[in-house]
Amino acid sequence: MSRQIKTFTYQSPEYVQALKLRDKILRKPLGLKFTEAELQKDEHDIHFGLFEDGKIVACLTLTQTENGRMKMRQVAVDDNTQSKGFGSQLSLAAEKYAIENGFAIMFCHARKAASGFYLKLGYKIVGDEFTEVNIPHYVMEKKL
Repeated sequence: MSRQIKTFTYQSPEYVQALKLRDKILRKPLGLKFTEAELQKDEHDIHFGLFEDGKIVACLTLTQTENGRMKMRQVAVDDNTQSKGFGSQLSLAAEKYAIENGFAIMFCHARKAASGFYLKLGYKIVGDEFTEVNIPHYVMEKKL
């Protein structure tokens, strides 16, 4: 079985695969659809995917922000590959990328249900719980 982590660009074939995975894991369960404005935000971001035999099984997006901070968002792992460490592998690859490009802090808006995943990776909750896409979230960050 061939496993590979790679970056890809907006509107590439890999991006289309990642978008389908994001929709399946992050949007459909909440009864939501991506808006055109949300998708346009992806254009200047860095997209990561973990591929197994050419098929995407996990993805995330990085958005550069100010003050040496990088935002990790749209983290999705396919249902049948969850709990295999793929999300952790991908997150660590994204952190390595951020460090290599001069960023000091990685942060995210983590779903409350996923906060344990980020805590295991060394992230800390900063601030109070808030609602985003109709569910509870925390801002979580990690010094790189």
